[in-house]
Amino acid sequence: MSISINKISKAYNNELALKNISFNIKKGEIVGFLGPNGAGKSTLMKIICGSLKQDKGEVSICKINSKKNMLLVKSKIGYLSEKNPLYLDMYVKEYLTFIGNIYNIKNLKYAINNIVLRTGLSTHENKKIMQLSKGYKQRVGLAAALIHEPDVLILDEPSTGLDPNQLDEIRKLITEFGLSLIHISEPTRRTPISYAVFCLKKTYVYD
Repeated sequence: MSISINKISKAYNNELALKNISFNIKKGEIVGFLGPNGAGKSTLMKIICGSLKQDKGEVSICKINSKKNMLLVKSKIGYLSEKNPLYLDMYVKEYLTFIGNIYNIKNLKYAINNIVLRTGLSTHENKKIMQLSKGYKQRVGLAAALIHEPDVLILDEPSTGLDPNQLDEIRKLITEFGLSLIHISEPTRRTPISYAVFCLKKTYVYD
């Protein structure tokens, strides 16, 4: 299993956000976390990413327990947030170089050229990020999330603000990489998923 969630619970000031959540995600599966705001999607995502500690339960990524080696777990995850925080004054390749150095990628020049090609940024790599359209800014964010070749990709509302054509382009890019994917969003027929985890106020229903 790429991702194993076992009896995760989390409360904020005695208000229960998650209760005994368990499920597994296999390599290559695209899983949607679907539900209204406040249902606990982001809380669970933060726990999986290691930015928030659960009160109970265990998370394993690629059979690595997050409690035992969180740094190694984080190296297995790529994450693209809804707001896609980018340094707009940076050039595309400059930004990817910055991200690559954070991950201490050995053959960084090759990694940048490879991810620029695969995400369709070749004609924009020498532009400043502020000059790009919303769709291409999302591509830069996706390239940054994938440059270290993670096993798991987590996307938090990645389609926000994109038109239908841009949505289709981003989805095609995502499915081409063949890694385990968690897609967090409100329910929509356009979400391409293997199965869904519906989040309804602390209750998770699998489909």
